[in-house]
Amino acid sequence: MSLFTRLAAAAVLVAAATTGVSAKEWKTVRIGTEGAYPPFNYVENNEIKGFDIDIAKALCEKMKVTCTFTAQDWDGIIPALLAGKYDAIVASMSITEERKKQIAFSKKYYNTPASFVAPKDTKITDTSPAALKGKVLGAQGSTIHSNYLEDVYAKAGAEVKLYGKQDEANLDLANGRLDAVLADKVVLLEWMATKEGECCKFVGSEYKDPKYFGEGVGVGIRKDDPELVAMFNKAIDEILADGTYKKINEKYFPFSVY
Repeated sequence: MSLFTRLAAAAVLVAAATTGVSAKEWKTVRIGTEGAYPPFNYVENNEIKGFDIDIAKALCEKMKVTCTFTAQDWDGIIPALLAGKYDAIVASMSITEERKKQIAFSKKYYNTPASFVAPKDTKITDTSPAALKGKVLGAQGSTIHSNYLEDVYAKAGAEVKLYGKQDEANLDLANGRLDAVLADKVVLLEWMATKEGECCKFVGSEYKDPKYFGEGVGVGIRKDDPELVAMFNKAIDEILADGTYKKINEKYFPFSVY
C-alpha cells in the first residue's frame, strides 16, 4: 500500500470517527410525566394537562422540535427514562444531589416550598420533629417529601406512611387515617380548594432546605444527552425573557412560582 493510499484510508477513518461522535440532531423529543399531580400534571378527558405540560410545550416550540407525552407512574419515572422509554422528564421533579447521581437536569423552571396539611380540628400547631413524635404522617413515596419524613421525622419517633400517588395520601388524611401530610404547598392548595380538601388546613412553617428539597424543579434528562440539556436551558431562558413563562404562570397561579 502506497503512502498516499495509507493517508487516504486514515483520513476516512478519522472522518468516520468524527461523524460517530457528532451531536444528535433532535427533531422529536419524547417527554415523560406522571399525570397524577394537579395542577402541575394530570389527565382530563384522556389528555395530559397542567402547568408542567404547558411549560413543556412552550419549551418544545422554542427548541423547534415536535414533542410527545407519555404518562408514567412516579416510582418508575427515572428507570423508564434510563431505559429509553422517553427522552426527558417534565413532571415537577426537584433537582437533588441524589437524583443527579443518576440523571442530568436542566436549570430550574419553578421552585415552590413544602408544607404540612392537617385536619381543621387538629391540635397540631408545632410541626417540628419533636412535636410530631408519635403522629402518623403521610407523603407520596419516592419524593423529596417522603425522603424528608423518613430521614428527619421517622427518626424522631413519628410513623411515616408512603403512597403511590399524592391523591392517595390526601384521601387517607381526609378519612382520618393520618395526622398530617407533607407535600408541595401549591399542590395542597389546589386540593384544599376541592370538596374533598375542605377538611384540612395548613399547619406549621414552609420547608425549603436545599439539602432535602433541592434547587427547584427541572427537566430530567439522561447524562449522555448533554446537547438536549443545553437546548432545554436555552429554551427556559427564552420563555422567561419573552413573557411566555409569565403568561403560563398566571393561567394557573395568582403568584409567581419561579
